[in-house]
Amino acid sequence: MRGRRNVAAAIGGWSVRHRGLAIVGWLMLVVVATMIGAAVGQRQMTVDEYAEGDSAMALRVLDEAGIERIASEMVLVHSGTARADTPEFRSAVDQLVGDLRATGQVTDLREPYTSGLVSGDGHSVLVQFGMVGEMETAYERVQPVLDAVDRARGAHPELSFEQFGEASANRWFNDTILSDFHRAEWTAIPLALGILLAAFGALLAAVLPVGLAMTAFLAANGLLALVSQRMHVDNSTSSVMLMLGLAVGVDYCLFYLRREREERARGQDAATALRVAATTSGRSVLISGLTVVVAMSGMFLSGMLLFDGFALATIMVVLVAVLGSVTVLPAILSLLGDRVEFGRIPGLSRLRRPQGGSRVWGAILDRVLARPRLAALACGLFLLILAAPVVTMHTERLNLDQQLPADIPLVQAYDRIAEAFPGGPSPAQVVVQAGDVESEPVRAAVADFTAAALDTGLVNEPIRVTSHAAEDVVRIDVPLAGNGTDDTSRRALDALRDEVIPATFGTVPGTRAHVGGELAFSVDFNAQLRRSIVPVFVFVMGLAFVLLLVAFRSLVVAAVSVVLNLLSVAAAFGVIVAVFQHGWGAGLVGAKGVGAIESWVPLFAFVVLFGLSMDYHVFVLSRIREAHDGGAPTREAVSRGSVRPPVW
Repeated sequence: MRGRRNVAAAIGGWSVRHRGLAIVGWLMLVVVATMIGAAVGQRQMTVDEYAEGDSAMALRVLDEAGIERIASEMVLVHSGTARADTPEFRSAVDQLVGDLRATGQVTDLREPYTSGLVSGDGHSVLVQFGMVGEMETAYERVQPVLDAVDRARGAHPELSFEQFGEASANRWFNDTILSDFHRAEWTAIPLALGILLAAFGALLAAVLPVGLAMTAFLAANGLLALVSQRMHVDNSTSSVMLMLGLAVGVDYCLFYLRREREERARGQDAATALRVAATTSGRSVLISGLTVVVAMSGMFLSGMLLFDGFALATIMVVLVAVLGSVTVLPAILSLLGDRVEFGRIPGLSRLRRPQGGSRVWGAILDRVLARPRLAALACGLFLLILAAPVVTMHTERLNLDQQLPADIPLVQAYDRIAEAFPGGPSPAQVVVQAGDVESEPVRAAVADFTAAALDTGLVNEPIRVTSHAAEDVVRIDVPLAGNGTDDTSRRALDALRDEVIPATFGTVPGTRAHVGGELAFSVDFNAQLRRSIVPVFVFVMGLAFVLLLVAFRSLVVAAVSVVLNLLSVAAAFGVIVAVFQHGWGAGLVGAKGVGAIESWVPLFAFVVLFGLSMDYHVFVLSRIREAHDGGAPTREAVSRGSVRPPVW
């Protein structure tokens, strides 16, 4: 195997002979791509680009009609003792309404007393309004509104003022969760450095893999910004790219570097060590990268822009990382030579004894190979037990109660508004399009719809009708019974779609009605995922099997690899369901069981877990095959190839 020339060896040999050009070329790629990305900026998905099915049609009707969608906000004014019709209560509400108008940031403000927004118990009113300007950027302008509510709260301590809406919620998420998430992302870098420092025992050898991974991320992120001008991406796409780029970039560099150091420790000269590393590890990097790309490309079959963006971003960063590993890395290693061990820390000298491998892993492997059938049966049963909870997996778009702790002010405000005005925080939005919405048949259908919806007993007052006569569109906000995501709310949504709309708007020729809103979005999103999950699974596993078959020329190796990796992914899913859906042991990780898994997680997690699992599988199989091709019996080849896992 060491003597064979392949594509990776040819590329590595060229890079070593032209190391200056390879290094400068890599740096130019990173700098130019980063500058282009910074210049054009990343274009993010709009709300309607996330939607699927009927809810997407509702948003499309509004967009095509040119009806601007605004970020809705609401403020609950409540007293445990005073009734809402007392002069003091009304005066506080009037003052709040006046202060909100004075901010110049609100529109479509509804007077609660004239709009029927007084709770059934008479102790609460709801002030509803929208934010001026684009919905996606409303959180940037919501601070004056928050200040107005704070002033009302301070002026009337006997009343409670609870605010919730799209702008205020996004502002809170950006200031807390999102900023915490970004900080957590970058903690992965010093953590990776610490692990590599312990593995190599030398500062430069530890910095090199992280440096390659980060430059690969910067280049890919710049290219993603350019592509996003035509295909918008989710705001978390760069975070996904960073995590995956760091994972594969470090692994590829680590595998290559360890092999080069291993050959040097065997007594090979620098040029021979690099040539062997390129022929063996470089080839494994190419196969591994293609395997990960295959897994990630499965997301294109979802038919959803969200996953298209994730697929494109992860494929780009993996390909750039592979390119760097087989070009600039051998060039840098050729330039540094043994100076790659600069900054050696006494006591951390694992790199000095690469042939020894890990004593712990070696002891485990000896026992496994002594009784392979028993070990395979025991490990298989263990993974099946871990995977068992998968059969109970339930997915949905999680609401605030499920995503955040109950003591968060945002969650408390949502819960109190929902308690006083059921369905108010997240009503269904029925969008009606007709030839003439002012015609008598359409007016009658709107009235019939309102009455029929209330007759189901599954919706609440007030049902709000907004007519856009110039655009021939009517929007109807319908508060659903239940908590917005439970079975009651789902029955209400089904009743609107399957019974009420066909019996009312369905009888008026030329009239179309679509149902949107948070719950409709979740239901339609899940429906599309269910339709696409099987094609994604089949495509990823099938193409991975073909790729492994071509790479290792063994039907058994390819089949066993796919089955084992699928089993490991199922076990990981089982743990996720057990902890985060059912809550088994959730307290140990500071979480709680919420009864469901976020709807987009299974498909995304499958391709990532399967891709990375196959990634490591290829590394180990490559060493086993190399030993076998060198004349070692199968069991000895397995021992040699597995005793020094490249990720250790």
